Amino acid sequence: MLFLAPVGSVVAIAFSIFLIWKIMRQDEGTSEMREIAAWVREGAYAYIKRQYAIVGIFFAVVFSALFLLYLRGYLIVFVPFAFLTGGFFSGLCGFIGMSVATRASSRTASAAKTSLNSALQVAFSSGAVMGLMVVGLGLLDLSIWYYFLNWYYRGLEEAIRIQNITSTMLNFGMGASSMALFARVGGGIFTKAADVGADLVGKIEAGIPEDDPRNPAVIADNVGDNVGDVAGMGADLYESYVGSIVATMALGAAAFVKYGKSLDSITIPMVMAAVGVLASLIGTLFVRSGEKADQHALLMALRKGIFVSAGLIAIASYFVIRGVLGPDFIGVYWAVISGLAAGIIMGFSTEYFTSDKYRPTRAVAHSANTGPATVIISGLSVGMLSTIVPVVAVAMAILASFYFSGGARDFNLGLYGVGIAAVGMLSTLGITLATDAYGPVADNAGGNAEMSHQPPEVRQRTDALDALGNTTAATGKGFAIGSAALSALALIAAYRDQIHILGKSLNTDLMNPRLLAGLFIGGMLPFAFCSLTLSAVGRAASGVVMEVRRQFREIKGLMEGREKPDYANCVSIVTKSAQKEMIVPSLLAILAPIVVGLLMGIEAQVGLLVGALITGFVLAIMMANSGGAWDNAKKYIERGHEGGKGSACHKAAVVGDTVGDPFKDTSGPSLNILIKLMSMVSIVFASFIIRNSLFK
Repeated sequence: MLFLAPVGSVVAIAFSIFLIWKIMRQDEGTSEMREIAAWVREGAYAYIKRQYAIVGIFFAVVFSALFLLYLRGYLIVFVPFAFLTGGFFSGLCGFIGMSVATRASSRTASAAKTSLNSALQVAFSSGAVMGLMVVGLGLLDLSIWYYFLNWYYRGLEEAIRIQNITSTMLNFGMGASSMALFARVGGGIFTKAADVGADLVGKIEAGIPEDDPRNPAVIADNVGDNVGDVAGMGADLYESYVGSIVATMALGAAAFVKYGKSLDSITIPMVMAAVGVLASLIGTLFVRSGEKADQHALLMALRKGIFVSAGLIAIASYFVIRGVLGPDFIGVYWAVISGLAAGIIMGFSTEYFTSDKYRPTRAVAHSANTGPATVIISGLSVGMLSTIVPVVAVAMAILASFYFSGGARDFNLGLYGVGIAAVGMLSTLGITLATDAYGPVADNAGGNAEMSHQPPEVRQRTDALDALGNTTAATGKGFAIGSAALSALALIAAYRDQIHILGKSLNTDLMNPRLLAGLFIGGMLPFAFCSLTLSAVGRAASGVVMEVRRQFREIKGLMEGREKPDYANCVSIVTKSAQKEMIVPSLLAILAPIVVGLLMGIEAQVGLLVGALITGFVLAIMMANSGGAWDNAKKYIERGHEGGKGSACHKAAVVGDTVGDPFKDTSGPSLNILIKLMSMVSIVFASFIIRNSLFK
């Protein structure tokens, strides 16, 4: 059944290519619409080229360090190369998604001239390319390494061979995580610096509409949507996807060796991923809408595809697990269902706290009547309250998956169940990511329609898709955060197994002072990380604000529409700022576990990982949902509620949205990668730390 993995990858990539061909056949619109799309595309490529050049230097340095560790006997020869392939495929996913998104925005705006459903189909197809490329390339990377290592270790007995394969495959996740962190942090700084600068000067000071072509930062804002919310999200979820699969494979190899089912246990996550590809592909065919621009109808159109995919996976997984592991281990199936259920519950919870259909976001909008301060207080309150359901859902999923899979009789079986729950949650990634990645395309389409002066009904249709995109993006972030928590837990368990393989015992007594010290430092790290990324957005946004003010002041006739602004200068400012500012937060995630392990021992390192997981998970939910509530409260007011556009209430809501932008699109999403990357780094450097730590 392992052959289903490469088959699934080929199917996903082939269908993505078909969707790209289908998108490129659509009308790109008027010459003005094409010109605007070209500006955005040019800015996105310039940013990505500069980012990949810097990241390339980082990868060269780390590859050299890993190769040196191999020469010193700490690592096997495949680890440095696995690191490179993980980073390459992660970056490739983001690049392909961004390339398609920048070409789909003007086509979506053009399709909106015809009908709402036509625009939805183009935008969603673009998102589906991102989703299916992530799962397709992820499975391809996994398959290549599995079959190569299985051939290389063919002379060993099965149990040892499987253990060597999974231990090696764990290491390429570090490359994927490193690339994802740079993409998320750099892209998040870019997009939110441009967005904040455009809103503060354009909306509040100049009083011009969003996406007004007179605003010098408007192109940078649209570029940011693509490099942050498409390329960054794609790289992020790629590493979640492959990380959860390889961690579960490693846990299975350890848990099932005494039952003689090591090969069977590592087959399950890869086959489930392949089933998820086919289910997601089928689900995309069910995404259709009518012509009524009703948020509920549009949301149900997208949900229909997700529910169909989840239902197909729930059915197919039963036969896969029963057929591979046998009826004695059917409890593993219920662990899969636990993960699927937790993902759906988190999606509904996120929607409730961030959609303007419900009371929390409307309460944030209403609080704008008394000024920006109450908007910020209200939004923070909503974000903090919104952590309850996701945390309880994940906690219940952990307990359910642990005991369903046999954790009561065999602790290692329970850990495998937790890992398989993460795989279950991520098995719908192909379509879940599609519903998320389509949002920036709809947002750019609205900007294109506004700047090219399209008829009002075009902007009305793109705004309907954009408003829905805010909800699906918030839901997608909740899904990414929840899957990150389960994946990180599986990785920590895999790290524990790696320590045991290296012949070292762990003292995890809660009263162990080194463990406690690690817990405290780990609990602090997400806050320090968020401080660095928020400050970075603030500094970069200040540069945009000053530049936009300068152009409004110095370019005569700009406000009257007689002259065009210098869009390129704003793009250049945020590109340089993002590349500079992303380095320190990214290095923090990589160096922290190594330094703590060397100075305080592996018990402190485990404490670091657990502490960062707990606080990072909750903080990420709070920031994502606060930002989503502020954003949708602003849009709720803009549709004519609480005073409408231009009112004092609207200006207060814009301030709240400005605060929320780096919350939901920079710091919050980057925490997903932080908590997983630290576990990956710990696994890769485990041997080096054990031999060189001050505490033996």
